[in-house]
Amino acid sequence: MRRSHDKLGQPHYQEDATTGELTRRHHVDLKTGMYRGKQVTEPKGDF
Repeated sequence: MRRSHDKLGQPHYQEDATTGELTRRHHVDLKTGMYRGKQVTEPKGDF
């Protein structure tokens, strides 16, 4: 019972408003380089 709270949960995804793809919350989209509506990295291109 002591370690019952240490399990790993399922990752949460949400739909991107601009592309419609499922992305992880609070992560940079590597395909577009956008985070919270701002361009933060160069896009990687096609995966």
